[in-house]
Amino acid sequence: MKILVQKYGGTSVSTPEKRALIARCVQEAQNEGFHVVLVVSALGRNGEPYATDTLRSLILQEYAGVSPRELDLIMSCGEVISAAILAAVLGNKGLPARALTGIQAGFLTDGHYSEAEVVDCQPVKIRDVLQQNEVPVIAGFQGADPSGEINTFGRGGSDTTAVILGAALGAEKVEIYTDVCGIMTADPLILKEARLIQKITYGEVFQLAHEGARVIHPRAVEVAMRNNVSVVVKSLEEPGSGTLITAESSLGDRNYYGTRGRQAVTGIAHNANLAQFMIELQHPDPAGELAVFQQIAAAGVNIDLITVFPLMKAFTVKEEHCLKVEGILKKLGVSYILEKGCAKVSVVGVGMHSVPGVMARVIRALNEQQIEIKQTGDSNITISLLIRQQDLQRAIKTLHDHFILTAAAGE
Repeated sequence: MKILVQKYGGTSVSTPEKRALIARCVQEAQNEGFHVVLVVSALGRNGEPYATDTLRSLILQEYAGVSPRELDLIMSCGEVISAAILAAVLGNKGLPARALTGIQAGFLTDGHYSEAEVVDCQPVKIRDVLQQNEVPVIAGFQGADPSGEINTFGRGGSDTTAVILGAALGAEKVEIYTDVCGIMTADPLILKEARLIQKITYGEVFQLAHEGARVIHPRAVEVAMRNNVSVVVKSLEEPGSGTLITAESSLGDRNYYGTRGRQAVTGIAHNANLAQFMIELQHPDPAGELAVFQQIAAAGVNIDLITVFPLMKAFTVKEEHCLKVEGILKKLGVSYILEKGCAKVSVVGVGMHSVPGVMARVIRALNEQQIEIKQTGDSNITISLLIRQQDLQRAIKTLHDHFILTAAAGE
């Protein structure tokens, strides 16, 4: 049985017209010989009646201290509603379909509310539905623990649902339908010159997603990479093949940097609304340093960029967490300098392995535009730089032009 998993996000299922397009996509896939499995998110976005954030707000308005169990219960409803509606639409179009909750679809979780991990997936009922030549329509973002308690998967949970199903069912591929035509070389809302990346590695798209690109969730990419599931990100409304995420990059034959034969940078991601804390010490204090970071972690605050020297520590957090961090530092008697209004821009590319001097090129390109670099961080395939938020758009364009990404993303 040749299986295709398609995942549709909230905007893709939000209107009757878009749901009709989904039915057409299903019909086209069936005409190509696929048995189609659908995974859906809740209808629309925050403010619309059945969106997940709307349902969440509905219960929190009544009682801010609601238990995580009840919160997960109500948040799981949006996807169930969406699955039932889409199954009805497909049936009306002559495509027999059956809606299934995440629990019915076989998702077993670890019992952690709101950020559950999937520990097993046994899609027995999905296979039964497929054998009856019906389209299973799965409510994404949810499963149940061994005692039957409903757990949700957190942000990007429906992407993760789709990829796990792709692996469990041995699907030919997983298609993630979103409101953009695929993964771009930069955010097209910031840079109109951004172009579609036709093929990208798991590692590259994981880093782009981790550094701020919001097309697919990093957890879903991680699952795809572990199970070697081919994933395509594409648009419901725009024609085109989208972006293929796989183990191989299409940029290996590029020669922009000469003898190494590989394009260094594949794409640019960014995160805005960051704040930098800088701590200067009079003498090394390992115990005090450890206490700072332990208490920040205990407060549920994620540190992003971090630079540690014996007498200086610099790190970034989201601006919304500044008050928490300031309270911790004051309580510990630590002097600090806080700078808000920062942003992080990151260049990502598997080709950095084989191209020397990429960091030097990045710094030189920004220096030539008088863009101040406040902090840096890097990994094997990522270079991140902290800058002023007011310089973000200019920095993205500068790096995009410098690495000739418009040309690299083309045919």
